[in-house]
Amino acid sequence: MLELKNLVFDAPVEEGSRETKRIIDNLSLVIPDDSFTVITGPNGGGKSTLAKLIMGIEHPTSGQILFDGQEISELTIAERAKMGIGYGFQQPARFKGMKVKKLLEIAAGERLPMLACNQYLAKVGLCSADYLTREVDKNLSGGEVKRIEIATMLARDPKLAIYDEPEAGIDLWSFDRLTETFRQIHDAGNGHSIVIISHQERIIRLADTIVLLQNGRVTGQGTPDEIMPDLGLARKGVNGCALTEPTRLHLTQIPTTC
Repeated sequence: MLELKNLVFDAPVEEGSRETKRIIDNLSLVIPDDSFTVITGPNGGGKSTLAKLIMGIEHPTSGQILFDGQEISELTIAERAKMGIGYGFQQPARFKGMKVKKLLEIAAGERLPMLACNQYLAKVGLCSADYLTREVDKNLSGGEVKRIEIATMLARDPKLAIYDEPEAGIDLWSFDRLTETFRQIHDAGNGHSIVIISHQERIIRLADTIVLLQNGRVTGQGTPDEIMPDLGLARKGVNGCALTEPTRLHLTQIPTTC
């Protein structure tokens, strides 16, 4: 279980400046084991920063981060990874000279048979015959690198997997495969949790819990049926667009295709 207690994060308004801006503002949140949580909200609301604080890429100004009851606020990225926390970047890194199969094996911590590699890549809509021997370099598109990174997360199988906008740059067919993969991971019921930062309606609908984050604060939390009307979306099983009442989001932030 992940617990965030009164979390605060202040960042310089610009490099070298002593003036700061509050990005995360006294935020408290619990992510239970075996749960699927989607964090959504307006751009600039602190979603990616929150994910980076959990992973240890950034460190809080104050407050606590606890994982399975242990305080981890000052632990390094590597230490948190060993505890079972994984993070998928919004813009994944590229590794010149590193082949896809080797990257999957590093993530898994062991040599992988071809069948396992095939399965991980298939779950993100990639053909292993086309990708296993390719380098993760500039010759791959942003969407390809994104899918490869998600495949490495699947190979690693962390207890808490955090994905920052996994749909970015991914084609519609691959997105279908990806949403089904997320559903299967959650349905496995092995105690592992998924946290996804997304504006995508189809991902939002998969969640057990939706967290609405605005101006660094949790302004709404609940099941899809409870929160989706606040996002300008129809409840599950209801056809059409539920825009009969004002939403809490600006028009440009409403994640709907209506």
